[in-house]
Amino acid sequence: MTSCHLVECLNRRILIDCGLFQGGRDLVEDNIAAFGFEPATIDYVLLTHAHLDHCGRIPLLAKRGFRGEVVTTAASRELARLVLVDAAHLQEEDAQRRSRQWRRRGEEDMPSPLYTVVDALDCFDRFGRTAEYGRPLQLAEGLRATFFDAGHILGSASILIEAAEHGRARSVLFSGDLGNADRPLLRTPSPPARADIVVMESTYGDRRHRSLNDSIEELYGAISSTLARGGNVIIPTFALERAQEILNVLRQEMERSRLPPAMQIFLDSPMAISATEIFKRHSECLSSEAASMFWDGRDPLQPANLHLVRESADSVAINRVTGGAVIMAGSGMCTGGRIRHHLRHNIWRKESAVVFVGYAASGTIARQIIDGANSVRLFGEDIVVRSTIYTINGFSAHADQQELLAWRSAIEGCEATFLVHGEEPAMQALATLLPGQRVELPRLGDMFDL
Repeated sequence: MTSCHLVECLNRRILIDCGLFQGGRDLVEDNIAAFGFEPATIDYVLLTHAHLDHCGRIPLLAKRGFRGEVVTTAASRELARLVLVDAAHLQEEDAQRRSRQWRRRGEEDMPSPLYTVVDALDCFDRFGRTAEYGRPLQLAEGLRATFFDAGHILGSASILIEAAEHGRARSVLFSGDLGNADRPLLRTPSPPARADIVVMESTYGDRRHRSLNDSIEELYGAISSTLARGGNVIIPTFALERAQEILNVLRQEMERSRLPPAMQIFLDSPMAISATEIFKRHSECLSSEAASMFWDGRDPLQPANLHLVRESADSVAINRVTGGAVIMAGSGMCTGGRIRHHLRHNIWRKESAVVFVGYAASGTIARQIIDGANSVRLFGEDIVVRSTIYTINGFSAHADQQELLAWRSAIEGCEATFLVHGEEPAMQALATLLPGQRVELPRLGDMFDL
């Protein structure tokens, strides 16, 4: 799944997001392919948030000729820089690795990265105005955009586009990714009062999440039983929001003496560490409880015995820890990053556990493990799965079916709802619960006259 929507109105061309396809290796060609429009003709990119499936091809867009303005929130701007530079670095490393393989096979045409670190840094010349929640931004005569808190990750937004011409006005609301209500760190999603058209994500349109309290209990049980067996707890972690939420939960459980105060916690993710620092700079996006803790000089993201691991050598050293530790590392879907090394050293051990706390797309190593694979391939080696596997979806940063419906029902005047950013079963299930109105399930390349 990826997000990239083109709106044409009042002689302007506006992209809502410009995301990277993520999942298996078969999606590489989708990322390389032409956009389906000429990048140089785009006037604005309105970015809902800084996850790669929403911002990941902005450097490629600029590389191919985009010279318009990227508009997003202050927190998303900081996080996007972090995410895009990291993505570019990983692509450069992957291209170098494939080049070595090709040379050994006698190939002459060497693979190149989708974009480089320089490309990622250059695209920030295109980032212009900063959006504030609830304050309209004028894009052109009769055309404005307003960002509303989506509660998904720090700085995330739903975006309302309003256009007026010749006495006629139309509004289209893009949900972006929606978060859950009443979370400990972020605020509850806040949609506008009305919109003519709603383009809405449907990631979990076919299911309900467990409650957060139940999920915390399950995480506590998973950690406690694993420590009792003498193993490690491996948590594949998304660097933005999920890592911070889990740190907050671990802090609470240790302060309540439910988890041992001597338990070692490793946050083995330079990006998650940097993202945590960005959290502390943006109280405007935080829940009142989290903001108050920061104001009072207490850090909700700092449990006891937390080790922040930036250097590769320190990451390798964690492999010598055979038990008693919680190891959090990216990526959350196990498609890259340091988590694969920790899986390689722990997933074959019966005393250890792997705890998934987020969405896993089809084709990813995370989904293979969740679906019960007997072994997984890591660094060219088939590793047997013997550790206990937990899937705790109550920590998801995405709204579930009930919350999606509640968000949608709060918006008046809607003539049609377009369901996007979800697998087919999820979209179909959600569509059946939106009776009495036009519901569309668009596919890649579909066009609509609104």
